[in-house]
Amino acid sequence: MPRPRGTAARKGSVFLSSHPRVRLALLIAAPLFWLGVVYIIALVLLLVTAFWSVDSFTGEINQTLTFDNIITVITGALYQTVTLRTVGIALAVTVIDVAIALPIAFFMAKVANNRTRRLLVIAVLMPLWASYLVKAYAWRSVLSSEGILEWMLAPIGGHTPGYGVTATIITLSYLWLPYVILPIFAGFDRVPDSMLEASSDLGGKTWRTLRLVVLPLVWPAIIAGTIFSFSLSLGDYITVNIVGGASQMLGNLVYTNVGAANNLPLAAAIALIPIVIIFGYLALVRRTGALDNL
Repeated sequence: MPRPRGTAARKGSVFLSSHPRVRLALLIAAPLFWLGVVYIIALVLLLVTAFWSVDSFTGEINQTLTFDNIITVITGALYQTVTLRTVGIALAVTVIDVAIALPIAFFMAKVANNRTRRLLVIAVLMPLWASYLVKAYAWRSVLSSEGILEWMLAPIGGHTPGYGVTATIITLSYLWLPYVILPIFAGFDRVPDSMLEASSDLGGKTWRTLRLVVLPLVWPAIIAGTIFSFSLSLGDYITVNIVGGASQMLGNLVYTNVGAANNLPLAAAIALIPIVIIFGYLALVRRTGALDNL
């Protein structure tokens, strides 16, 4: 047989096949470059902007180093109140989503047959196909004083919660629930059925098996779900504008200062609050060791 020609493409293919690390580096170079440009550099620029100021007369940004925005955000009563409200909403959404996701994910992974499991996975993913705004405005319609929820509760003397913090928690819980169900479902799916059978054979009751056998194994998956719901709720500003009434979250303050107030340095300083909180949350979770098995 004739000897293959030593073209540049063939030489490159032979080189890459014999150097897997170079092949891996070339494979991830583009996404890492994009991540560095879009996320890391943008975050660094945000940190820098927070230490600038805006001239009160001309409205131009003064690039002289100052800590006035940071001090204002830390000491201002408005920012403290909104921060506590935002963290409270994010925690409430996380707790609600985990409480709903656990039984659904367990049923999908360990009880349902293959056909039912596939249908449930589709049902969980289906809300993600709809627009964020469509789902938020749908809940605005449901929670209104003339919506279907008021019509259902009226015969028993109940009323819709209307627009406010409660409506924001309900809407955000619905929006982020699929992001919590899926990782927990994957965690339950990795638990061997033989371990559940062994626990039953050794006399372990249902709740004891769940607490001592299943929960430690799915704990990393639960943590992964809470990261999604907590971080997404912490930075949200659209939902509270739609169903929050007069309530505000940190995202609203950032949006207001970028747009109407035209104070980008102050907006950057406010944006540092959720960044610091989520990094603190990740550090706390990391100390528990739950991230090691993700």
